[in-house]
Amino acid sequence: MPIRRGDTVIFPHPPVLAAWAAVGGKKESEGPLAQGFDELVQDAGFDAEGCTGWEQAESMLQQRCARHCLRKAGIAKQQVELAFAGDLQAQCTASNYTMRQLGVPFAGLYGACSTMAEALCLAALCAAAGYAHEILAMSSSHFCAAERQFRTPLEYGGKRTPTAQWTATAAGACLVRGSGAAGVPVLSATIGRVCDAGVKNINNMGAAMAPAAAQTLLHYFADTGTTQQDFDAIFTGDLGEVGSTLLHELMHKAGCPVENHQDCGCLLYDVAAQNVQAGGSGAGCSAAVLAAHVLPGLVERRWRRVLFLSTGALMSQTTFLQGESIPGIAHCVELGCPEEEGNT
Repeated sequence: MPIRRGDTVIFPHPPVLAAWAAVGGKKESEGPLAQGFDELVQDAGFDAEGCTGWEQAESMLQQRCARHCLRKAGIAKQQVELAFAGDLQAQCTASNYTMRQLGVPFAGLYGACSTMAEALCLAALCAAAGYAHEILAMSSSHFCAAERQFRTPLEYGGKRTPTAQWTATAAGACLVRGSGAAGVPVLSATIGRVCDAGVKNINNMGAAMAPAAAQTLLHYFADTGTTQQDFDAIFTGDLGEVGSTLLHELMHKAGCPVENHQDCGCLLYDVAAQNVQAGGSGAGCSAAVLAAHVLPGLVERRWRRVLFLSTGALMSQTTFLQGESIPGIAHCVELGCPEEEGNT
């Protein structure tokens, strides 16, 4: 049985990520992780598929990612017993429309950019408890859809600040199975707590999310008795350059520096060359980096034990206009390489 310690659930018999996939757009095809994607689309509007808006295009992006993942897992969509998915659109419409096509039991999630880790936590818990055996965990984002919803439509030509981050046009998906299956083991799951540092700048999501990332990491280390030295890498997603700098300051102040930290928002793009300001963001950013970079690295034994921690800024366009501060949250899963004990 899983063991609960504080905010963390430890799996003595770990569920596994049996298959995964990443799909991205033009900007992602020009970045350093391009070769890890299963598909890269040059037409982010999916005009050839009859999409009439950016919101429909994001759902098409997510549908393609799900198909790649299920094909690699060797199962049909009818065999999926449960799906956890989310995106940045109001009421998670991109995911809703994807699941309209898949026709599987579906629980929609909104954790902003933390959605992928949230989906993995819930999928791992359900798999470990035996509630389902073929579980899809997925999230996506689309630059144009997000700009229209949270900031200004592209037609307005708004100026982006240096602290702003570029919402990824990307989707990532994982197929989660119970203990004993082949795949990357999920060794533990930590559900984060909402943390509000009082940030109100909608163009500085990194500053809003970094305190939540630090809080979840500190809770995880306290729950498990581990330190950063126990891991080959700690991946956050997606704090960008500004938030990553702040995370290091917060962890150093807490007496727990994280020299092995890498951020998905800084990995997905070449920040110096691609005009993405402080780096990448969006619910699809960490999901795509997980599938295109982190999980292949575990399979190839570049890492043997990592933390994957997605962070989210929990505002809406309404609360922002009302002058509310922007709460953050971070969820965490511990991943091992396929030969780790418990994955037999």
